Amino acid sequence: MAAKPKARQPLSRERILHAALRLADEGGVESLTMRKLGNVLGFEAMSLYNHVANKDDVLDGMLDLVLGESEPPSAREPWRATIRSSAISVYRALRRHPWAGALLMSPAHIRPARLEYMDALLGTLRNAGFPADTTYHAYHALDAHISGFSLWQAGHSFDAADLPDVAASFVRRFPLDRYPHLGEHFEQHVSEGAHHDVSTFEFSLDLILDGLAKIREAC
Repeated sequence: MAAKPKARQPLSRERILHAALRLADEGGVESLTMRKLGNVLGFEAMSLYNHVANKDDVLDGMLDLVLGESEPPSAREPWRATIRSSAISVYRALRRHPWAGALLMSPAHIRPARLEYMDALLGTLRNAGFPADTTYHAYHALDAHISGFSLWQAGHSFDAADLPDVAASFVRRFPLDRYPHLGEHFEQHVSEGAHHDVSTFEFSLDLILDGLAKIREAC
């Protein structure tokens, strides 16, 4: 007797969004189409519209999944510790999904979880005793660091296996003897050392938090 064909797993909004997330992580959000998404799931693209409104709805759902991987600051913890851990959680989520940073900054894709994070960060600063004017600047410094650093890193990332070729190409294009300090910095990028044991994101974040702690003491 011939084996019965394996039944297809039924479609659901959750299944569609997780498949879209995987596709964007693998090939970038620009490569995501409803047809490709349908092919991966084993359905015609039109079948997806029983669960999602359109591609923008898919993108919004994907962003909700990414934001769900981070934690907003908690009112139950000391201000510095909770802002630090929250910032790192957001940064790590954006590192796992490099395409998401730019999309989250788009006015067309403002998500409730993003607004909740913003409100929680502002509230944490105010409850810590920062005046409204200082909170205004502190919020922008922290949010710009998280978002800006994530965007910068997404544009400067490459696989370790590609490092020799990247290094050789850089040296051919820009003779490092002309730029001695840049040459020293470049060598640090391509060589082992204790500097790689420190997260540049966390190093910079701590500089901001150190400055805010001093401001708070003076308030």
